[in-house]
Amino acid sequence: MSGSVKSYAAVDLGASSGRVMVGRVGPDSLELSEAHRFVNRPVRLPEGLRWDILSLYGGVLDGLRAAGQVDSVGIDSWAVDYGLLDADGRLLGNPVHYRDSRTEGVAEKVWASVPAPELYGATGLQYAPFNTLYQLVADQLAGAERLLLVPDLLTYWLTGEQGTELTNASTTQLIDPRTREWSYGIAERLGIDLELFAPLRQPGDPAGLLRPEVLEEAGLRGPVPVTAVGSHDTASAVAAVPAVGERFAYICTGTWSLAGLELDAPVLTEESRAANFTNELGLDGTVRYLRNIMGLWLLQECVRAWGDPDLGELLLEAAKVPALRSVVDAGDAAFLAPGRMPERIAEACRASGQPVPRTPADVTRCILDSLALAHRKAVEEAQRLADHPVDVVHVVGGGTRNALLCQLTADACGLPVVAGPTEAAALGNVLVQARAHGLVGDLAGGRELLTRTQPLTRYEPQGDTGRWREAQARLAGA
Repeated sequence: MSGSVKSYAAVDLGASSGRVMVGRVGPDSLELSEAHRFVNRPVRLPEGLRWDILSLYGGVLDGLRAAGQVDSVGIDSWAVDYGLLDADGRLLGNPVHYRDSRTEGVAEKVWASVPAPELYGATGLQYAPFNTLYQLVADQLAGAERLLLVPDLLTYWLTGEQGTELTNASTTQLIDPRTREWSYGIAERLGIDLELFAPLRQPGDPAGLLRPEVLEEAGLRGPVPVTAVGSHDTASAVAAVPAVGERFAYICTGTWSLAGLELDAPVLTEESRAANFTNELGLDGTVRYLRNIMGLWLLQECVRAWGDPDLGELLLEAAKVPALRSVVDAGDAAFLAPGRMPERIAEACRASGQPVPRTPADVTRCILDSLALAHRKAVEEAQRLADHPVDVVHVVGGGTRNALLCQLTADACGLPVVAGPTEAAALGNVLVQARAHGLVGDLAGGRELLTRTQPLTRYEPQGDTGRWREAQARLAGA
């Protein structure tokens, strides 16, 4: 390994904001700083909800300029969404947002051709109405010659080279998690042409060099390589879980909560499908066996509806509200769409015969209790379904800033919670780049470096888990 310190630009795009972070990595050091942060504001057009992909690309260029000279660039983002290109490589329209309603009713059409149990057995992916597979069945693909998932689309604009990174491809519901290749039989039965996709890339593969025009725009000296990372942000975040050994669960918290285990092989049983667990691909042959939970989206939407009050004060007030007075199913698709979130949470509590939260503090406590309860259920069921016991829960991502949620998660799971790092996706992105360039060893070595260099907070469980079991039973019986 090289003994020098190198700099890597991690482009990390979330559903509400994007950021360009700079990781400076040496054999015994890892420092992360923010070069540029920008808003990701979707737009509602007459034809539906769309991503403003050109604004995002502009934010990436601004971020690269702010980052200064770097040794490599990597891009990760949310999953499932894509851009369509014509034969000349031109974008045919703004990518459709996964919260758009166009896939309503599509699953039933898909299952008529490939029954849900068979589809799960072949792809290992949980049902979500926005999976790429359902989007493709709903889409008008006339004139499309190429499909690029969001991070691959931005990489193409930076380099002129096209590819499909594997961890993100695994969220399309068109990859066989056993072979880590396309599921050609499923695609053929659904009339999906896999030739639309560019060739698969692995995390760490070279993805081209920044084009001369990009170098000029960003004020950089070439050549600057772009490296394929775990381009699904959850894959990068899980790579940055500072775990020792295998007996750990993780919860990647942010707009979504992704709660589960890191396994060597997928779990494709009917019981796993019924429990709505997904098998997505991670680094080094691993499988991210997890459940998607609505996450802090619930609170973000409420805060927006309340006119953006001070979040710190709101959490302090929520901590004073009695625990588990009212809970909702944080995985319920009824909460997927934006708008009227406080009213919808109140309606769910009323419908289940629970006390209706009246104040912002009441609603906030309901949300955090509900998320902790969903975390508990996911961690418990993942251990049982995968026959993989754990001793600790690692919480990474933006939710690590929410001390109340971390403590409630420890209480609910009856396990210690280690919170951090906050910028897990960016750190995982940086580590893959550093490893590709010979500065970091294997996945375990990268995690050990994180443990030594990143601030972590440990929460010990408090109280009896019995009250959480009772709340879970109450919710199940509602």
